[in-house]
Amino acid sequence: MKQTILLLVFAGLLQTLFAQQQKLPRVVILATGGTIAGTGASADRSAYKAGELPVKDLIAAVPGIDKVATITGEQVSNVGSQDMTVDIWIKLNKRINEIFKNNEADGIVITHGTDTQEETAYFLNLTVRYDHPVVLTGSMRPSTAISADGPKNLYDAVTVAASPLSKGRGVMLVFNESIWDPRDVEKVSTTHVNGFAAPNSGPLGQVYDGKVIYYFNSVHKANKQTPFDISGLTKLPRVAVAELYCDAPATALNAYVADGVDGVITGGLGNGNLNKANTEAVMAAVKKGVSIVRSSRVFTGRVTLFDETDDEKLGTMVSDNLSPQKARILLMLGLTKTKDRKQLQQYFFEY
Repeated sequence: MKQTILLLVFAGLLQTLFAQQQKLPRVVILATGGTIAGTGASADRSAYKAGELPVKDLIAAVPGIDKVATITGEQVSNVGSQDMTVDIWIKLNKRINEIFKNNEADGIVITHGTDTQEETAYFLNLTVRYDHPVVLTGSMRPSTAISADGPKNLYDAVTVAASPLSKGRGVMLVFNESIWDPRDVEKVSTTHVNGFAAPNSGPLGQVYDGKVIYYFNSVHKANKQTPFDISGLTKLPRVAVAELYCDAPATALNAYVADGVDGVITGGLGNGNLNKANTEAVMAAVKKGVSIVRSSRVFTGRVTLFDETDDEKLGTMVSDNLSPQKARILLMLGLTKTKDRKQLQQYFFEY
């Protein structure tokens, strides 16, 4: 009799625990590699190889993460993010949309190297068709380093993805306890753990001690509010970046045009300004049907129409406050919809 009672009590406890577990938000972790999955030979040296650990080991290294959400993991790729590709972006996009369409998760976390993390975040921000939380994170130190920042960043990212406050916010980047908007965030340090900032706007919010706080919403359209549904695409138009400097020749821009690119972003001087050699090269490129967007190598501020540069005469567009690398992403996506310069320019002000 006693054994029967004990068994019934034990079964009840298991049922309660299972019910509690079922009530937790469901978060899928999509791993792509990067420093967060990197390993090195020494804990006190910077040398390491990115993308070594599988996703199950990343999850196992974070104490208490199973109390925040019901976690499952998938390995999408395992590369250092210097080797991130458009093909992997498209693969991520399709998998994210599939997960949400099939109601497989309430939120998604993507582990990613920091070199191109801001670019992947912005690409997904424009192309994911759902506004459920998608949170990118990574680390500046490999998993084997003293005070590795990966486990804390992953815990915080899952916390943000699982939070009811994150519903409807779509793609975000979480790093060093701050929550960043994909359009505004930039990598600002090569080595420090506070590797990201948004120089023009600041963070969207903060995650600390398991609590999520938001300060503001982005005014730019994103996710299903954009026209960039790439579900039927396997490749994107080719767009390159040509950066200027004092006395820069037009060699890079001319080479890209000769190679048959669809568009070029110029990382110009000051307010996206072009020197004489590159101005002439831009005019020639536009005549050949190449779309040209003026961006700037300067970290803050906007590139404006009709300042020192006559964009109407040149046939160019401006990137607003998008960095050259993000302007490239928007132009690639914009060219899947139109080649009309006025419409493309409007994209840069809206998205």
